[in-house]
Amino acid sequence: MTSVNSEKLSSARFAQATDAFVEVFTASVDFDQRMAHQDIQGSIAHATMLCACGILTVPERDAIISGLTQIGKEISNGEFVWSIKQEDVHMNIEARLTDMIGVAGKKLHTGRSRNDQVATDIRLYLRSEIVQITAQLTRLQTAILNLAEQHADTIMPGFTHLQVAQPITFGHHLMAWFEMLRRDRERLDDCAKRINVMPLGAAALAGTSYPIDRFMTAELLGFSRPSANSLDSVSDRDFAIEFAAVASLIMMHLSRFSEELILWSSAQFDFIDMPDAFCTGSSIMPQKKNPDVPELVRGKSGRVTGHLVALLMLMKSQPLAYNKDNQEDKEPLFDTADTLINCLRAYADMVPHITAKKANMYTAAKRGFATATDLADYLVRKGMAFRDAHEVVGLAVRLGLETQRDLSELTLAELQGFSVLVTEDVFAYLTLEGSVAARRHIGGTAPETVKAAIQSARQILGNA
Repeated sequence: MTSVNSEKLSSARFAQATDAFVEVFTASVDFDQRMAHQDIQGSIAHATMLCACGILTVPERDAIISGLTQIGKEISNGEFVWSIKQEDVHMNIEARLTDMIGVAGKKLHTGRSRNDQVATDIRLYLRSEIVQITAQLTRLQTAILNLAEQHADTIMPGFTHLQVAQPITFGHHLMAWFEMLRRDRERLDDCAKRINVMPLGAAALAGTSYPIDRFMTAELLGFSRPSANSLDSVSDRDFAIEFAAVASLIMMHLSRFSEELILWSSAQFDFIDMPDAFCTGSSIMPQKKNPDVPELVRGKSGRVTGHLVALLMLMKSQPLAYNKDNQEDKEPLFDTADTLINCLRAYADMVPHITAKKANMYTAAKRGFATATDLADYLVRKGMAFRDAHEVVGLAVRLGLETQRDLSELTLAELQGFSVLVTEDVFAYLTLEGSVAARRHIGGTAPETVKAAIQSARQILGNA
């Protein structure tokens, strides 16, 4: 194992050693070491810029870059020993670099502070996490489109208040999920724009007196531009809060998906069969098949939302510029990214293997007078005012309830008893197929409209 210098790099000002408990209490290296490669990436760009500006010599730059590259390999191979005495990922790497290359290692920190360094590392970290999140979102969206395409004409009940409302297709319902994720992806893309601004060079809070080139560093690191104000640069965590907000919305959507899958897989609905690989049994009831993955995702949505609230509370009373409070931003942020990626992956793996029970969906759609609105619309087209039609259909529904028949099962004479406008053609509008097919406008549930929406969605994904 490779160890770092045990002497704390920032200890010269103090006459007393840090209390042992305080040393552990204030250290962040146990969790911020996951940003080690981003820290090295930022340091290599910083050293390259310092050399280009004449602040480092070429041999010093080369020694620093070579040393940092070697440290990156040690970390990847698990050979690097982290020290709490060095507090955080930045000081651990710098101490190890100084051990390796001597005085040149001490020059790396010229023109920067840990304040702008950590802000840069977090942005680099989130930028890479967003790439992974977007990849999993794309997988899930593709899986939803494939399942929707299989069931563009599979009829099921649509619900409001969890009561049967109108017939729709399963494909149409799944495309609602797609639209939710589409908005999530747009928000994520927009959030990435504000993440991709570089704080490095803001130093502690006021900038630096060295003749640095922040535009060069930003270009080396792939940032769109350097940040505009040094005070704001080191204290801003809006980008982290915004990321957590976007993640919370995605998790809220996944939680809603979960609730529907849990209901649909129950014996009371029996609309779908969940893949065995994503369910578990009961320790005591041998017949049980529990939808554990959707339930766990539903639960984890609260965890991510909690992290959003924690970050908001962390920042709400901080004066400019940097404060030690901000050490508390990383654990909720890391866990938010990890949880979101894992939940999206679980869904992307699970959705392709969901089986729809078409007959059960169809039978359920026939209950609850799902075509009542179609009868009202029929009467309106015959010249009746909608409110009058609404009352007439209500009377017809009451008869159906009393005789335990659907509207389509009432006789022509019975329907004509409610309105003389009813003729033989009414039954074409009272079937589930007729009801669904009639909604051919954009955004409607007609099978042809759903198929068109799927094709459009595939083009959107292909161009993303």
